[in-house]
Formats: sequence, structure tokens, C-alpha cells
Amino acid sequence: MITCTQAEQPKISARPDFPFTHNKLYINGEWRDSASGKTFSVIDPTTEEEIAQIAEGTAEDAEAAITAAYQAFETGPWGQMSGHERGTILWRIGDLFLKYGEELAYLQAKEMGRLFTDSITVDIPHLANTFHYFAGWASKLEGAVKQTTKNLHTYTLREPLGVVAAITPFNFPLILSIHKFAPALAAGNTIVHKPSSTTPLTALKVAEITAEAGLPSGVFNVVPGPGSTVGHALSTHPMVEKVAITGSTASGIRVIKDSADTLKHLTMELGGKSANIVFADADLDAAIETAYYGMFYNKGEICYAGSRMLVERSIYDEMVERVAQRAKQIKVGAPLDPDSQMGPIANKSEYDNVLRYLEVGKQNGARLVAGGKTADIGTGKGYFVEPTVFVDVNSDMAIAREETFGPILSVIPFEDFNDAIRIANSHQYGLASGVQTRDIKKAHKAAARLKAGTVWINTYGHFDPSSPFGGYKMSGYGRENGQEALEFYLQTKTVWVDLS
Repeated sequence: MITCTQAEQPKISARPDFPFTHNKLYINGEWRDSASGKTFSVIDPTTEEEIAQIAEGTAEDAEAAITAAYQAFETGPWGQMSGHERGTILWRIGDLFLKYGEELAYLQAKEMGRLFTDSITVDIPHLANTFHYFAGWASKLEGAVKQTTKNLHTYTLREPLGVVAAITPFNFPLILSIHKFAPALAAGNTIVHKPSSTTPLTALKVAEITAEAGLPSGVFNVVPGPGSTVGHALSTHPMVEKVAITGSTASGIRVIKDSADTLKHLTMELGGKSANIVFADADLDAAIETAYYGMFYNKGEICYAGSRMLVERSIYDEMVERVAQRAKQIKVGAPLDPDSQMGPIANKSEYDNVLRYLEVGKQNGARLVAGGKTADIGTGKGYFVEPTVFVDVNSDMAIAREETFGPILSVIPFEDFNDAIRIANSHQYGLASGVQTRDIKKAHKAAARLKAGTVWINTYGHFDPSSPFGGYKMSGYGRENGQEALEFYLQTKTVWVDLS
């Protein structure tokens, strides 16, 4: 679970309700209809009813947004600003996330079912913290003088790339977008954002916030639309210097292929099937809560979800019983209900996929000890699924190999330390891992051997703007957050001056 302590948390209204203020594309500081005139529906996963019609971007719209971003970078005021001036605007954006926190949380709840209280207490402070963190970096992107020979003065410049395309998913639409926007803008780049078609409402609200903060026209653009048209146009256009994507590994591979002819810079934050290892010497009470947050937080729609829980054989039966009991205690409900602990799956397609994996798990011979079917919150509507626990799972089963992207936990036994590491590393993915043990030597030894971009010890899911995040293997490459993220939005120029 992302934790944030620096920013003030917005207050929570008893009955949040906000109108949808924008349903058009945002290009060059203007709200526009799609070039085709087409729109698409946004569906509330709680009620299965339409909540908005949004302009559907086309390749022509993507071209207009790219051109606007390119001109803003090459000739607009953004490129003439000092790092301090850019940082001031970024800090203001962070403040505005707090100002509009309730509205953003409401939009997330409506368009993809994220719990309103989680958005308020976790997402909104993290958005503000992230922009405030990178606002500080905007004035500190320094080159260096190199010692060569007496008659040569040699130095380096750190320069922005240019137009950045940000392609983001539905599961954390605000956080996963901001992880790209903040470092890209701090470095001096301009942005074209293609949000998921499930979650355009929050993306368009962010565009409104950037305008209110004083970001010049063309620096930030939003073009909702299909990946096959808008995403493809962004990935192939020669004026786009970089694509930053969070999505499935299949989506990342498509972007890599599309961008190959123009040799774009890429940051790939892709799929995961993370192992959360529980050793026999762990604090089992804490390990149960860690398993809960690692798997069922945000209904399991998390790329780093600890969906493979590896449990040492001597405590396996006890942990199976306890994790099943904990899963059965989770209250599934409407995301605006403050008592809900798990909301609906974000959209119908993902819901159907999760239901398919429930059947696959049963057919593969895994033993079901909790959940396993749809959940009814009393309305007969909504894409709700029970928190599900399969046990006696082996690594050959589809539910242990594939990213189910829903509240499905697979519990796998292991014999000893080396067996746990072997099972954890036997996977194509390498986004994250968890290690639960009281033995600190064992914990550090495991962290060193696990092939994953993040390892959480005696916890799971913590993030901070200062700490880099990204994957190994088929989970992608590049890093988001921290000083390390800036390196993927900058390039280095070396200058030689003959003083003789």
C-alpha cells in the first residue's frame, strides 16, 4: 500500500458528488471535439450504467496534440523558463491536487471502482508529494565540468528529450499517470497523454488542473482513444522522442515494435506475478495482513500484487486456514461506501477475465478455500468478485503463471530458503517481491537473490516519490520515481571548447 506522510490529506465529505466538467480532448490549451466527431461511453462498474460520453481521439487528433507539444517545446515559453520557474508551476500543481482531492477521488470511484476513502487517504497525498518532490529537482539538473587537457574546456549539459507520450492504464489512473508527468515536466519536456478508455474522467480533470496552475498551452495534452489508433500514432510519430507506458507486457511489446523505426526512448512498467514469501519464523499475524494488502488491495488490480504467496511447509496448513479466514472477512461493496473494503472490478472486460481465471483455477485442480465466485452487494448489479484464495497451487498452473489482475491469491508451499528463491525466480516476470521473516540476515540474503525491481521486507506495497520503481525481465525496464526517473527524461550533451 502506498503510504504518504508529507502532504496534508484532503477532508472527506459525507456525501461526495461532483459533475463531470469536461468530455472533450485537451489539445494546445483548448477543449476540442474529436476530428471524427465520435464519442465513447464511460461505464460505472458499480451500477453498470453509463456515466459520460467522451470524445474519442483519432490519429488525426494525436497528430494535432503532438504538433502542439512539439511547438510548445521548440518555440513556446516552456523551453525558455528556468528550472526554478518550472518548479514553481509543478509545486502549484501539487497544491491543486489537494484542493481538488475529493473530486478526483470521486471520479476514480465512479469510473473504475477505486475506494473513495483509499483515494483520499493514499492517492491524493501521493500526487501532491510527487509533484512537490520533482518540483525541487527542476532547478537542480546540472551538468559537470570534465578535466581533459589544459587547452580544452569540456563540460556536459543535461537537456530534456522533447515530446513525451504517456500511455497509462485503468487500475491506478491518477498515480500511474503522475509518475510519468512529474519527472517529464521537471526535466523540461512536453506531454501527450493517452489514458485508458476506462478512466478518461480523471485524466481530463488533471488537464484542467495543469491549466489552472499556469502550465503554458501545448505543454500538456490529453487524447483519450483506442490504443490501436491513438497509441499507435504516438508510438510511431517521429516528433515523439519518448514513450512511457504502464500496461500489460503485451501492450509494452506492441509499443516497442511500433517505436523501433524511430528509435524512441522508452520506459516500460509492465506486468507482474509477484511472489510474497512467508518463512516459518515470520510474525504470522503481520504476515496475514501483509498478504491481505499485497493481494486484495484495490481488488487485486495491481501490477505488483503479491498474487503468489509462497509459504514454508511447516506453517503451510496454519497460514492457509488464516489467510482464507481473513479473505472471507473482507467487505465487498460500493466504492463510495466508507465501510467497503473492496470495490468492483474496473470494467466488464476485466471482470469477465477474472471470472475466467476462477474457472481455470478450479479446472487445474487447485483447492478453493475462500471466494471463487461473483459477489452481490444487494443491487444485483456491478462487476463484483469475492476475494478468492486457491491453495495447493503449483507453478505450472495458469493461475500461478499468468497475471490474473483480480482478487485471486495462489498459495504455494516451499521446503526451504533455496526452494523459495527458486520458485520466486522461476517466473518470466520480475516486478516485485515480498519477504516475511524475523531473521534479518535471511531477509537481506533473499533480497539480494530475488530477481525483482523492488523487494519489501516484513511489509508490502510501500511507495515514495524518492524511491525508484520498475521491473526486471518481462516486467519491463526503466524506472519511475526518485532521481533515477529523471535520467529517463533527460539526455546528456558534451561540449568541447578549444582554448589554445
